[in-house]
Amino acid sequence: MEFTFKLKYQLTSDDSNHDELIERLGEAGCDDALIGIGQPGRVALEFTREAESAFAALISALADVKRAVPAAKLIEVGPDLVGLTDVADFVGVTRQNIRKLAVTNSTSFPTPVHEGSSSLWHLADVLGWLMKKGTYKLAPGTIEIAKTAKQLNIARQVLHLEQNISDELRMLIA
Repeated sequence: MEFTFKLKYQLTSDDSNHDELIERLGEAGCDDALIGIGQPGRVALEFTREAESAFAALISALADVKRAVPAAKLIEVGPDLVGLTDVADFVGVTRQNIRKLAVTNSTSFPTPVHEGSSSLWHLADVLGWLMKKGTYKLAPGTIEIAKTAKQLNIARQVLHLEQNISDELRMLIA
């Protein structure tokens, strides 16, 4: 199956030569990615990768980037954190349609990760909720890649927990 996803990285000053960076990424197997280098000190790669699972696609892409740019730090795996407009784009409806669903189903609609003037949700949570409604169609693999991206982002964040906080949380939620 073919999976489309994004990887965003923070670069070191050693990787400031964009032409060399693009060349290394291509040689390392990232020839199935569109590479964005517009923001200083960052690189974003949008992959369309063939694999047996979303996890296999993401892990192979992460390994390819690590080979090409070993000092780069992963910032985010996408699609994961989204606003209502992003959700609407994934399911092919208007933002107003998704907002209406969220408001009229406020007790069952997924809770945002961040709530404010620009609220954010995990795409996998919202798509899962929409699929239970049964009236929306998605491209094959969309929920799988969104769930896997969410899990990898959460795992990346957990790695940054201080040990004493991690131990205390583990005791409270186990």
